Amino acid sequence: QVQLVESGGGLVQPGGSLRLSCAASGIISSMYNMGWYRQAPGKQRELVAVITSGGITNYADSVKGRFTISRDNAKNTVFLQMNSLKPEDTAVYYCNAERLIRHYWGQGTQVTVSS
Repeated sequence: QVQLVESGGGLVQPGGSLRLSCAASGIISSMYNMGWYRQAPGKQRELVAVITSGGITNYADSVKGRFTISRDNAKNTVFLQMNSLKPEDTAVYYCNAERLIRHYWGQGTQVTVSS
């Protein structure tokens, strides 16, 4: 079975940093486009960042310059480094793997930015 397991969420102060990890199993993640999505209560799930199988990255305008997506293919893991966090970054963050018609999702990890 395919599993994407997020970790690293938690409560941080505004301006703080957090690094999320997504460990994949059941797939060779280097063959997939990997993304981070987030969903706040009552809001639509939105793409935060994506890194393609070729290593090309893209970011939502709201996080550009603050967040960095990266991958360690040898460890089947994708990361999201989040700096200068704002209260509006509060959401459940989901890891996604996509290749052709296949899409997989993690269970999500809560990120709360609050003083």
